Amino acid sequence: MPIIEFLTPYFAFVNDPTAWVALLTLVVLEVVLGIDNLIFISILTNKLPKEQQARARRLGISAALIMRLVLLATISFIVQLTAPIFTLFGHGFSWRDLILIAGGLFLVWKATKEIHHTVDPEDHKDSMVGAVSMTLGAAIFQILLLDLVFSIDSIITAVGMTDEIAIMYIAVIVAVTVMMLAATPLANFIAKNPTIVMLALGFLLMIGMTLIADGMGYHVPKGYIYAAMGFSALVEGLNMLARKRKKPASTDGH
Repeated sequence: MPIIEFLTPYFAFVNDPTAWVALLTLVVLEVVLGIDNLIFISILTNKLPKEQQARARRLGISAALIMRLVLLATISFIVQLTAPIFTLFGHGFSWRDLILIAGGLFLVWKATKEIHHTVDPEDHKDSMVGAVSMTLGAAIFQILLLDLVFSIDSIITAVGMTDEIAIMYIAVIVAVTVMMLAATPLANFIAKNPTIVMLALGFLLMIGMTLIADGMGYHVPKGYIYAAMGFSALVEGLNMLARKRKKPASTDGH
């Protein structure tokens, strides 16, 4: 009974229809924001030996869930990260801005390096999807590093939508669970379709530039980004369908 009495204030929102709308909206938002991270995880873990890939995705996403829950527990500190710490070129930079810029630079560097290795077949020394050269620990470390950037951004977004900490916890758990379920199918799809790899790397490059712009004070609406990603994915899907239909025709010709 003491446990129930302790938890009751946190779940008082169950009788509030507005809170349920906020929960549903936040779950959808967290899932959509997780797409960026999921693409990176899929490409990164595909570099590992086949027997380690699924394990790396599970460990990386599970650790990411724990990190997000810990960050939610320190939400009062996270909110303070938006306070400016210095001003440069007329823009007040906060810790959040610096974290977004650092994460964006990391993504741009990773995506650019892999695009270079994909375009240049003579150079596969350190690609994310070329020769297997990454350790399990290195992959998980990079997953956590980038997830820290996305986590802080999504938590600050959540704070702007609701004051209920329980809603934030539920949204994060649901979103990460969806990521866990979708990680392996997405990674397998990317691995089987080389053209999708380049498209995904282009997405990462765009997301990295968006993070940098956001950190510099130039906010790009997420709707534009996901609309561009969706349109590109649709065009590539049509190309894949066209190539698939051409194969039987060429076979019949022989």
